[in-house]
Amino acid sequence: MCAYKAKRSTKAAMNRHVNAIAGRLSLRAPQRRSLEILDRITEITPPKKDRDLLATLEIIRSEFPSVTDFEREFPSLCFALATGVGKTRLMGAFISYLHLAHGINNFFVLAPNLTIYNKLITDFSDRTYSKYVFKGISDFAIDAPAIITGDNYNQHDPASGTLFGGVRINIFNISKINSEVRGGKAPRIKRLSEYIGESYFDYLAGLPDLVLLMDESHRYRASAGIRAINELKPILGLELTATPFVEGTKGAVPFKNVIVDYPLGKAMEDGFVKEPAVVTRKNFNPAGMSPEEIERMKLEDGVRLHESAKVELETYARETDNKIVKPFLLVIARDTTHAWQLLALIQSDGFFEGRYKDKVIQVDSSRTGADEEEMIERLLKVEHPEEPTEIVIHVNMLKEGWDVTNLYTIVPLRAANARTLIEQSIGRGLRLPYGKRTGVTAVDRLNIVAHDKFQEIIDEANRPDSAIHLKAVVLDIDELDQKTATIVSQSQVATQLGIKPADTTVSTQIAGQDVQPLFTKPEEQKVAQIAYEVIRKMENQPRTVPTLAHLKNPEVQAAIVKAVQEQHRPKQLELEGVAELPDFTAIVAQTVELVTQHTIDIPRILVVPKGEVKAGFKPFTLKLDTLRYPAVSDELWIQHLRTSQRDKVTLGAGGIEEKRIEDYVVSGLMDFDDISYDDQADLLYDLAAQTAKHFCSYLSEDEARRVLRCYQHDIARFIHAQMQDHSWEEAVDYEVVVSKGYVELKPSAYTYSINDPVADYRISPNDKSNMSKYVFGGFTRCLYPIQKFASDAERLLAVIIDRDAMKWFKPAKGQFQIFYKQGADHPEYQPDFVAETNDAIYMLEPKASNQMTDPIVIAKKEAAIRWCKNASDYARANGGKPWRYVLIRHNAIAQNMTLEGLSQQFTS
Repeated sequence: MCAYKAKRSTKAAMNRHVNAIAGRLSLRAPQRRSLEILDRITEITPPKKDRDLLATLEIIRSEFPSVTDFEREFPSLCFALATGVGKTRLMGAFISYLHLAHGINNFFVLAPNLTIYNKLITDFSDRTYSKYVFKGISDFAIDAPAIITGDNYNQHDPASGTLFGGVRINIFNISKINSEVRGGKAPRIKRLSEYIGESYFDYLAGLPDLVLLMDESHRYRASAGIRAINELKPILGLELTATPFVEGTKGAVPFKNVIVDYPLGKAMEDGFVKEPAVVTRKNFNPAGMSPEEIERMKLEDGVRLHESAKVELETYARETDNKIVKPFLLVIARDTTHAWQLLALIQSDGFFEGRYKDKVIQVDSSRTGADEEEMIERLLKVEHPEEPTEIVIHVNMLKEGWDVTNLYTIVPLRAANARTLIEQSIGRGLRLPYGKRTGVTAVDRLNIVAHDKFQEIIDEANRPDSAIHLKAVVLDIDELDQKTATIVSQSQVATQLGIKPADTTVSTQIAGQDVQPLFTKPEEQKVAQIAYEVIRKMENQPRTVPTLAHLKNPEVQAAIVKAVQEQHRPKQLELEGVAELPDFTAIVAQTVELVTQHTIDIPRILVVPKGEVKAGFKPFTLKLDTLRYPAVSDELWIQHLRTSQRDKVTLGAGGIEEKRIEDYVVSGLMDFDDISYDDQADLLYDLAAQTAKHFCSYLSEDEARRVLRCYQHDIARFIHAQMQDHSWEEAVDYEVVVSKGYVELKPSAYTYSINDPVADYRISPNDKSNMSKYVFGGFTRCLYPIQKFASDAERLLAVIIDRDAMKWFKPAKGQFQIFYKQGADHPEYQPDFVAETNDAIYMLEPKASNQMTDPIVIAKKEAAIRWCKNASDYARANGGKPWRYVLIRHNAIAQNMTLEGLSQQFTS
């Protein structure tokens, strides 16, 4: 009984480590699954020195049949994760787990080349770096691992733990080791150290807990250096690669030790990488065109796509308050001579008016070894916004280690078959700049321009055995010729005060440049901008300034004047008493008047629980029809029970014999953080009973037991996902907290065609099916100079509002911070319109008649009504106007309708 409890306690501790590391490092599902499998491997065959290699292989193969051979002289397992999923972060998770759960302190990390070697050193050592692999691991925040590299290992005494810290991570470049063993020489780390009597290599080989991690292991599987590494005798090898095979004379030879295979197609399906798309022209016909003409067309179309992507990326970044991503275009040349010709063309005045003369670099692929590595390293700078490069010309496909996220367009100009184009073209451009898909097509897509190979590539990608399926993009030359730009629409307040948006680029346009500024003298404008910044900071003082109207109180204005005077600094050489000081009081009064007249009171409302919050799940009937695991074979079962010594740790996913088959389900569900056994035991056993009954409906009880043990984790995840739809939460009470009495109006950003003038909002456009392409202006009472509408019904509603309201606008994302429940998620709700009249403030949402009862529309409506009630209560207490939410059926909107009439008909 005591041994049973000890095993369960040990398993729980391991799971705690997995859960904690996965949470702190924000591991994605395939990364977490890899960590869980490592946890399981260390449970069924604990890592130690001098293990029986064949016996260890049999134990692992009994649960993971894909592992048929370690292919090393030590236990080694390959985790094959697609490019862009996060192999380096997984290495950090592996090291954290092995140290925290098993006390392992010594690690040896192999990099395939100089670029990745330098990158790994930064990833593992620079705690200020955004991609630091141990960020969030509290144990390493206090006592960071010592990083020992191929450049400094012989500068310290390895026997001195104080110099190397608790955890020691050795990072070496295998290509350098390969070069050092040519001709039968011993690599430098194998030669005698001047500090100890044995070589550093032998010192490492003698460690009782050395774990070897091999990054991009396919690059050096058969090298002399890796054969030498066998002599390190690690207790465990962990290989990471996106391509788990090596090219042989008869084609690809797959690895025999792959324990996790998460291919590119699955990564695309799950949204962890960009969606690659092959591009051609509408009605493209190569007949009569020379190869040079086709090449020029592909290059120019690639640049047009690049310019479009640049605009869309800026617009998205401004809409969502994210960093602006500067994309670049990769051109793949045939050879070095061809690359120089392309460089000369792109730098010429006749190529896009010479705009890319100083924005193109060529990587000379004729260079090899260290020179090539150094040149590829320069490419890493193309990700930086301040780096001007927008076009990179390369002959050979760029290799691993070039982990940029801003490659959006590839133009392959080298002859190749379709499969080669697919496999080689997309690898380096798949990483997402924001770490996840955004839902915006242009931000989530990688374009491969292949006019002459278009159909061949599509056919290849659509083959049943193809790992990926490409989207097709057909370019309309008329649309391509319409140059686009990002136009920023700031509030009338910011526009009239002369405030410019941050981080403008060459393609950024600013709306309202023809608006007369409130102050024409530069010094007065400077004072007004300081005053506005002070007013903006007063948002956070709802007790002192509960509404915009309170800015007009004499004591508040006096405080603003004082703050402005303290921050104002006369221009250099203007001596006090010589230069005339601006009239601070008058400028502040005018600025306050502008703000109150051209802003709507929008409080920042938080609803927080008072007292203890209780949560749980309601009883429900599981949907188990799709859960049809076959019976586990007797052969597999016998392999699980190879010896009496191992039977306790190799049975099923948990290695624990449960008395009742329901206990396997309950034990699996208890691993989830949001499930409390003490509070929800009855529900858990009810769900477990349903699950057991389901499996027993087509299996014997003994077969059902085996299935529940072998697939315990997956079954628990299946049930847990359904539990989310039946969750509940309650608090003793809730309290409404207003953290800001009003908020600054956020700027909006749109993509528009610079050839098209701003449309008159009173006139219905010709193409109503494509409303998003129009930018509308000419408003009288809108708080922004321009707006975009999603439908003609929205435009008609704007006509009504501009006529009947005092002021109105379409809110940008994040303006209100209203959130609604959608399954387990809580997305933000962005109302379509806000309009203020003499009596009230309206939140208006026009919707198609067939969407009025849509569950998501109803969820948004309920969240908005709660917000309006809380805002009305706050306004009533501070002399403001009530808020009303109006969900309007689109076909009820007509110019003869009034805002009041629509409100009376549709107010909730």
